[in-house]
Amino acid sequence: MTLKESFGVKEEKLFVGFKGKNNSSAILVSALSAQSCLLTNSFEGLRKDIEDLPPDYDEVWLFGVDKGLETSVRIERVAEKDGILCSTALDPEDLAARFSKAGLKAPVASHPTEYLCNEAYWHLLEKYAGNGVLIHIPTIKRFEEEWISKVKEAL
Repeated sequence: MTLKESFGVKEEKLFVGFKGKNNSSAILVSALSAQSCLLTNSFEGLRKDIEDLPPDYDEVWLFGVDKGLETSVRIERVAEKDGILCSTALDPEDLAARFSKAGLKAPVASHPTEYLCNEAYWHLLEKYAGNGVLIHIPTIKRFEEEWISKVKEAL
C-alpha cells in the first residue's frame, strides 16, 4: 500500500495508447480504464495531445506497438530527444517481475527506441517528472484477448 492509499487517497494512473481502429495499444488502453487517452499518430499531434493532458496523474503508462514482438512485451527504461535522455522513475525490473507473474515475458530495454513511441515517451517523462513507462506490445495480429487480463493483473 502506498502512502497516499493509507490516507484514503487513490493514486491516479493514466493509460495512453495511439489512435487507430486496429491499433493494439488503442484496444488495450480502452479496455484497461476510463482513465485513458489516445495520441495522434504524428510528431506534432502527439506533442499537442500530451501538452493538453491534465498534470495531476501519479503514473502514466504508455503502450506502443512493436511489429517485432510476438509472445512478449518490452519495457523501455529511457527515451531520447535531441541527445537528451530521460529515464523512468518507476522500477522497470519490478514491472518485468509483475508481468512475468501474470504470464507475460517482459524484458527491459536500456536503449531508446525510435520514431513516435520514443517521442511520446520523452514528452510524457518530461511532463510527469519521470513517473511514466513505455511498454511495447505486439501488433493486433499477435495480440491475444487474454493479454488484456494479464496486463490488468500486472498493474
